[in-house]
Amino acid sequence: MSRKVIITCALVGSATQKSQNPAVPYTPAELAESAALAQKAGAAMVHVHAREDDGTNSTRVERIREAYDRIGEKCPGLIVNCTSALGAGATFEQRMEQIALIKPEMASLNMATMNFAAVNRKTGEVLGDYTFENRLEKVAEFARLMRDSGVKPELECYSMAGLENYHYLSNGGCFENPVNFNFVWGVCGGASFRPGTFVDMVSALPAGANFTACGVGVQEWPAVAQAVICGGHVRVGLEDNVRLPDGSLAKGNYELVEMAARIIESLGCEVATPDEARAVFGIKKR
Repeated sequence: MSRKVIITCALVGSATQKSQNPAVPYTPAELAESAALAQKAGAAMVHVHAREDDGTNSTRVERIREAYDRIGEKCPGLIVNCTSALGAGATFEQRMEQIALIKPEMASLNMATMNFAAVNRKTGEVLGDYTFENRLEKVAEFARLMRDSGVKPELECYSMAGLENYHYLSNGGCFENPVNFNFVWGVCGGASFRPGTFVDMVSALPAGANFTACGVGVQEWPAVAQAVICGGHVRVGLEDNVRLPDGSLAKGNYELVEMAARIIESLGCEVATPDEARAVFGIKKR
């Protein structure tokens, strides 16, 4: 039997705008429609940030819940993974509150403090830069909240530092097996995709752990391919990248999922269903 590979679709993040690709969803209705098309294309899970109608990031629990509920109504069975980041300026209390109240099946858990920036590669000009603070004591507090709320954490690692922080905290009872990691490649302030670095991070995983990989911009597709080759799962979506491998704008999140599915199948694997993903990730179905 072929190995089942889970596709996560990150519908929209905290930075991508409609000016970059008109298919970027903002409203709860747009997010739900985009999620439905992604599910039809093969996504077992969607990763969700909430936006206001004008595209600004939302930290309002009411707005986040509306997006979460609309996706659930439109996409029965689909796993909805809520972000715990919420974008620049969000307080730790805001980040925790919405997870505690909504209690999604899965949520991201960022594992290290890091610079988070954009840089013009031609000129070296820094276009945006903030410190994304994730102190270890707060990571542990967040992990305990998720454990006690029945929310499975997805541990976001932008470099080896995030994975090492897991090992520092792993004996504190914060995490339950199976532990699920997401390697994020290509954020300025984190690690760029390099095959050797990727293999090093896979080698440092705890026994029995799962991993997913995603890449920003042109780093999306090599990260997806190597994740499949190395025994992991994949994430694509307009949060990370707005273009197909040929450089054309994706017509929607679904086209990125379709491309990921083709890569998975070309490497001799099969695309997992939502319930197969729950079994792999140890998610308790709502």
